Amino acid sequence: MVITSVDNARVKDVVRLRKARERRREGVFVAEGVREVGRALAAGLGLRSLYLAPELLPEWEQSHPAPRAEHVSARVLAKMAYRAEPEGVLAVFEIPRRALPADATLVLVAVDIEKPGNLGAMARTADAAGADALLVAGRDPDPWNPNAIRASTGAVFTLPVVETTLDELRALPLRTVAGVVGAPTAYTEVDLTLPTAVVVGAEDSGLDPAWCDAVDMQVAIPMRPRTADSLNAATSAAILLFEAVRQRG
Repeated sequence: MVITSVDNARVKDVVRLRKARERRREGVFVAEGVREVGRALAAGLGLRSLYLAPELLPEWEQSHPAPRAEHVSARVLAKMAYRAEPEGVLAVFEIPRRALPADATLVLVAVDIEKPGNLGAMARTADAAGADALLVAGRDPDPWNPNAIRASTGAVFTLPVVETTLDELRALPLRTVAGVVGAPTAYTEVDLTLPTAVVVGAEDSGLDPAWCDAVDMQVAIPMRPRTADSLNAATSAAILLFEAVRQRG
């Protein structure tokens, strides 16, 4: 049986999950595309439902030993998908509930990162740097937005992603180092071989003063701009994390 109506109840349920509050309420996220769905399955995440448009991906079921997909038409899949041109496969997974590892020595803290693509890129960077977790805080963080998932290239499926607060940051058994424009100390002058939490705020407004006051140290990334007054948050995170990687050899 192939679902061909966009008014099907199951189709409407998936469309509803475009809203962050609905995903939070259900405790699920939507993965789209061959790479994203394949990596979520490989990570062993709890699968709620799997939808396939055979006319777009005729070889999927032969190449992916996964639970049988619900077949839908290409038109229905386009209705369900967040992206404008879906690849042909979409799945709903349970959001993994993870905690900060007790032996963590390097974590990234993303504060007030409102653009899902930036947050996903930061998850990808943290994973590439071997960080133990990504902590997200501030104004409605949404690491399970489809754009965040895609920008992370699936890193959020295996990297612990944990929501945190300012009080929890203060209680971390790690030294906290924040990237702050104009800080008197350059990031290369700080010992990042110690267990460290790297804190990065939004590039438009920077790190909130309360967070700046809570960290152990503020560092700057020296710039020589003609026009730009800041770096992209994901770029800043990458520079700071990979300086830790460099120092740790």
